Amino acid sequence: MAQGVCNLLWLKILLGELGFGLEKPMNLYCDNKVAIAIIHNPVQHDHMNHVEVDRHLVKEKLDDGIIAFPFMNSEYKLADVLTKAVVATTIFLNLLDKLGMRDIFAPT
Repeated sequence: MAQGVCNLLWLKILLGELGFGLEKPMNLYCDNKVAIAIIHNPVQHDHMNHVEVDRHLVKEKLDDGIIAFPFMNSEYKLADVLTKAVVATTIFLNLLDKLGMRDIFAPT
């Protein structure tokens, strides 16, 4: 999560230098509710020794309003189509459509 925040900060600086200033927080979508809860409530981090998150950087940028962590259900993540085994459901076909992938053997 901290790496994603660093990438967003780099992108914000780059867009600012190009003349595209961003006033709203940048969204870093996450499908892990526990990670989002730990970022919003640092007291929980003391009980989670196995979670390796640079929570100080992430919490600082969250409090400054630079980033936001909206929850995204994992079935709507485009990267999952390429990394996980999925069945041909309407969600899968919708994600393929968003990626611009077509069945070359489908009748036209």
